[in-house]
Amino acid sequence: MRFHSGLATAAVLAISVLVLPGCQSSRPAPAPVAPQPKTVQPTPTPVPEETVTEPTPVPSVASGEELPADLKELNRRGYLKDVFFATDSYDLTPQARDTLAADAAWLGKHPTIKILIEGHCDERNTRQYNLALGQRRADAVRDYLIFLGVPASRIRTISYGEERPFALGHNEAAWRLNRRAHFVITAR
Repeated sequence: MRFHSGLATAAVLAISVLVLPGCQSSRPAPAPVAPQPKTVQPTPTPVPEETVTEPTPVPSVASGEELPADLKELNRRGYLKDVFFATDSYDLTPQARDTLAADAAWLGKHPTIKILIEGHCDERNTRQYNLALGQRRADAVRDYLIFLGVPASRIRTISYGEERPFALGHNEAAWRLNRRAHFVITAR
């Protein structure tokens, strides 16, 4: 029996050697990888700037109009019109833009004129807040005039906040007139 059991073990081992290699899982050979064509990234094209259609001033041409020699008289005649603002705002309204287009056209006809833009506020809010808001109003007007072609070297700005009211009073009618940007001609 011992011989039988040794023979049986040898037979099991022989069969194992012959059968087990056939039980291995055969993995399929990886498919050959085809070379990928190179993709060329397109060069980004610059996006054109948005065209803003705003009124354009008349080109700068010396005017035949005779202006007063005295700056005080020049300012009294009111060649440049003030622009007005909503409460707590420095945004230019369509009406303000139209007024500024006319002001820019006049300045274009008189290229030696230099101006000061005063930013004003009504009496509501704190002094510091109104000084800052008045400056933002003056700057908004200056920036729009520059956009319309008036050279920046001809424009200065200042804020008076609530310190120099145009209209005295403590009601909406007075406040509306005090929320403004006012022009002062400083040189001919």
